Amino acid sequence: WSSDVCSSDLEDNCSIVNLSKTAFYRMKRTRTSKAWMREHVNDAYVQLAKKEGWRSRAAFKLMEIDDKDKLLKRGEVVVDLGATPGGWSQVAVKRVGDNGMVFALDLLEMDPIHGVQFIQGDFREDDVLHQLEEKLGDRQVGLVMSDMAPNMSGVPLVDQARVMHLAELGLEFSRAHLKPDGAFLVKVFQGTDYDSFLRLMQIGRAHV
Repeated sequence: WSSDVCSSDLEDNCSIVNLSKTAFYRMKRTRTSKAWMREHVNDAYVQLAKKEGWRSRAAFKLMEIDDKDKLLKRGEVVVDLGATPGGWSQVAVKRVGDNGMVFALDLLEMDPIHGVQFIQGDFREDDVLHQLEEKLGDRQVGLVMSDMAPNMSGVPLVDQARVMHLAELGLEFSRAHLKPDGAFLVKVFQGTDYDSFLRLMQIGRAHV
């Protein structure tokens, strides 16, 4: 596998790691939640996202990742876990084109995005999975994206455990639904269990 340090200002201390057809980026928290919120409101990328019509600054991070790793192929079928407010789905639907498909799943409501099929609910539940399978028809999923984040408690060890749990749930979903040469993109934070998750992602992946 290879690791490349990001040169952009989008995230502090972030890197993108490729594991065969699996990719994820990691971030290290260095600020308190209140300080982060103050900076976020005045952040240049937040302002640019509003100006250009993106629902979150995370759209720019996905574009950066995809420009390098070419995950969002034309005609691809994409599932966006934890999609709300929809920044990643916006980027995905533009890049996969008219022959592609983008499915956004989230517990929270999401305002409609042209070309994106939204399913509200827990992606682990049978009813939600059945809806997804019906919409997929005979199409296979080529990319699963997970930008899921838990409600932060402010306690680093607790928050890290919650983040890693969501990442593991996304990995389980990917293994169950991705086509053999598909890809899984997930956000994680550096810290406890990071190395364990890295090893977990390697299981079943050839040429890592």
